[in-house]
Amino acid sequence: MENVNFLILLLLGSFVLLVVMKIPVTMALVFSTAVTMIYCEIPLMTMVQRMAASVNSFSLLAIPFFILMGELMGEGGISKRLLSFANVCVGHLTGGLAHVNIVASMFFGGISGSPVADISSLGVLEIPMMEEAGYDREFATAVTVASACQGLIIPPSHNMVLYAMAAGGLSIGRLFWAGYVPGIMLGIIMMILCYFISLKRHYPKGDRVPFREALAVTKDAFFAIFAMVIIVGGVSCGMFTATESAAIACIYCFIVAKFIYKELKWSRIPKVLGSTVRTLAMVYPLIAAAGAFGYILAYLRIPALVTNMLLSISDNRVVVLLLVNLLLLILGCFMDLAPLVLIMTPILLPVVTQFGVDPIQFGIILMLNLGIGLLTPPVGTCLFAGCAVGKVSIEKTTKALLPLYVAMLVSLLLITFVPAVSMTLPNIVMP
Repeated sequence: MENVNFLILLLLGSFVLLVVMKIPVTMALVFSTAVTMIYCEIPLMTMVQRMAASVNSFSLLAIPFFILMGELMGEGGISKRLLSFANVCVGHLTGGLAHVNIVASMFFGGISGSPVADISSLGVLEIPMMEEAGYDREFATAVTVASACQGLIIPPSHNMVLYAMAAGGLSIGRLFWAGYVPGIMLGIIMMILCYFISLKRHYPKGDRVPFREALAVTKDAFFAIFAMVIIVGGVSCGMFTATESAAIACIYCFIVAKFIYKELKWSRIPKVLGSTVRTLAMVYPLIAAAGAFGYILAYLRIPALVTNMLLSISDNRVVVLLLVNLLLLILGCFMDLAPLVLIMTPILLPVVTQFGVDPIQFGIILMLNLGIGLLTPPVGTCLFAGCAVGKVSIEKTTKALLPLYVAMLVSLLLITFVPAVSMTLPNIVMP
């Protein structure tokens, strides 16, 4: 290819231009790929074949089940049980409701894997509760938004399924196990920060729940928490695949919400299914378009060029990994998570593997980087959802988030430079 630099400029330049013009990302990917293929004299049927091949994957069937499971949790009263159980665990500490908020998101993320679902389901309960107890509303909103991003790391996460596919078919079970320690570590770091903020601002602590009441709450929440055992336990023990576990857990959550908690009404099921289909209508075309875009990236050898460019700046492992993190943090401010997972994985994975980073570890690094992007303007999906639920301006919430950004960056550095944080559990359970 004689005009490779022009072709790269045509591909990436047209894509960026269309995104800036607020064309949907899926359409921008398709158009920039088609234009570049026409110039390269590659038949457009190749693009269609690549798009079809991208969505023709059994593993991708897990995505609709995980999304449906999150919708069922929100409608079926599971969220309230998780919040009550979190209050039993940590509500009596200084800044108790902030800790409850974070721990509830750990449990919710460990079942649904969706940060936006977390904010929508738990935020409407947590934010008014914290404000009534004496917390600033913007602080309550900031904690709700930041803690929701644990759902990207703590399994199950449909975004991890996307990454596994984009990385060439990684073990979803190993990815799931790799997320537990980093996700819990992130929550603990945020809880420590909230403890000192609560001391400084004299936020209240809750009363210790009496033993009998705590036992009743734990018993009531047992069926909700058991969904995590079904998903991760079943996959790691080899009883069923990630897709099968998602389907089984989805049926389980329906039974719990409808027949045990009895809060899911038949009249609400069309809304649940409609919301799931709307989400899938955005996800699957994006996967197809990213598959064709990834093909032309490989055709133009852009991953190798990016590797060489970063190595030309420095061959120091620390410097290169810091640059990769910085790049992902910046991109996360301007694009949504799923497109970036599909676009950047084939570009950056060859770079980090040259420096001894396991693809499983990089998956967790990628998720946390882009999770921080969900909290940052101008394209912060979780930030916007939290502000809408909390009825607080983006400016005030962003200011309240500043110390929580620090906590997330500390977690990111630990995950990046201490492989044992993410790799110990998968190496033990699924070697």
